[in-house]
Amino acid sequence: MSQYTPQPQFPQAPVPTAPARNGLGSAALILGIIGVLSGLIPLFFWLAGILGLIGLILGLSAKGRVKRGEATNKGVAVAGIVLGLVSLVLSVVGAVITFKAVDEAVDEINKVTSGSSASRKPAGGDKPLEKANDGENATGKALAAGDSAVYDDDLTITVSEPAAWTPGEYAIGHTKGNKAYKVTVTIENPGKEKFDAALVTAEARAGKDGVKAESIYDGKVGEPFTGTILPGKKITAVWAFDAPADAENLTVEVSPGFEYDAGVWDLKL
Repeated sequence: MSQYTPQPQFPQAPVPTAPARNGLGSAALILGIIGVLSGLIPLFFWLAGILGLIGLILGLSAKGRVKRGEATNKGVAVAGIVLGLVSLVLSVVGAVITFKAVDEAVDEINKVTSGSSASRKPAGGDKPLEKANDGENATGKALAAGDSAVYDDDLTITVSEPAAWTPGEYAIGHTKGNKAYKVTVTIENPGKEKFDAALVTAEARAGKDGVKAESIYDGKVGEPFTGTILPGKKITAVWAFDAPADAENLTVEVSPGFEYDAGVWDLKL
């Protein structure tokens, strides 16, 4: 009878396993989150597009690792893919909004800088002369008393002949020894849109040296235009200016607003 001697059993060493490679999924998620936040700000559309594209690529690569058993964070990888796609969509929307805003801003700047051209309409005449800028005629000469600056929207401004005038005791803007002159400014709105008269401004220069002629305020004389001129209506204001005693001419410049060129009248004193 043979005797069986059991052999000693030794525990088997565990087979080493590779650690999960979850880095790509985590990176895709982080980039996707930052991309979405950037996409919410239109000016950062470019950053959202870059981060969204990288996050999408990393997310797809991470999902491939999950399928191969190299990674375990499938949910994180899918979230990175979704956020990457959202970032790309927000990038496109932000680009459209930004470019549209820039285009509108450029149009407004061009409108302000170019202004509205005016034509010279002789006193008592019905037909305007050639179109020109700054309320001057084609020869570059300023308008005369009674002439009208007619703009593209048919807005019409007329300045009368200057009349010598004596300011009151409490008038503002008159210097002793100078002479004061007042002019009547009429604004007509034959167009189809209402016009904001509060934006109308005026300044004047006097004499051959073109020194500034101060505006004079004396009760109702010198009051600025206010309110709105409805289509088919007109308003009138009387403005006064202070000129040196030896001045022979008064140059009055009237600006209807930011979108218009100023009209210039050379008035004989």
